[in-house]
Amino acid sequence: MIVKSVVEIEYLKKANRIIAELFEILKKYIKPGITTKELDKIIEDYILSKGGVPSFKGYSPGKHYKPYPASSCISVNEEVIHGIPGDRVLKDGDIVSIDIGTNLSGYYGDAAYTYTVGENVSLDKQRLVNDTYLALMKAIEVAKEGSYLNEIGKAISFFLTPRGYGIVRDYCGHGVGKSLHEEPPVLNYYDPKRKGPKLKKGMVLAIEPMITLGTYKVKTLDDGWTVVTLDGKPAAHWEHSIVITDGEPIILSVI
Repeated sequence: MIVKSVVEIEYLKKANRIIAELFEILKKYIKPGITTKELDKIIEDYILSKGGVPSFKGYSPGKHYKPYPASSCISVNEEVIHGIPGDRVLKDGDIVSIDIGTNLSGYYGDAAYTYTVGENVSLDKQRLVNDTYLALMKAIEVAKEGSYLNEIGKAISFFLTPRGYGIVRDYCGHGVGKSLHEEPPVLNYYDPKRKGPKLKKGMVLAIEPMITLGTYKVKTLDDGWTVVTLDGKPAAHWEHSIVITDGEPIILSVI
């Protein structure tokens, strides 16, 4: 665990604010007919205009991974995370999660937002998007100094499991700071045997529930990156980077 100084947190606020601004800007572009590649170009141009660097572009978590080729991860419907922007056209009724990472002066921002497309989104998809967001906010509420790390997964699980959703287990949240991914891993499901460390003031966490309308099981496509639900049912992904305090946590990735 890396506890951040007051100065470092200010840098992290600036890196995450770029993402928060983008999420507002993108609302007017999320409509039927636009391609995911066009959205990625908007994202990259804005990050660069703010003096930042798209931290996902060229990223590789290890030697067995090809460097990620785009500035954002754009995942549509059954795509859970790491969807590579391309020629896919958004259609009325789609849901699309956009995950953005920034590097500003050596400090990282990381957040994701799930949008609905058009006017004919099914009730099940709309509930999935809304409930995944509510689960994220419930997780943030319990992320306070002195709480154990697994309280985050507990809040998500206890809210979503009774509603019949699948909670993806193969991927999780993480610390964030001067690296895109830092300790500790932040599980989205509850494991009472993995209490984790106690949260400390100054820790910065990226909490990111990845939730499905069916099974929690996923697979990776042949492109080496795109993760989809095993049963082909839709998924939603929300993420905020937050600072642990001795009171309410500070959400960095909002305006």
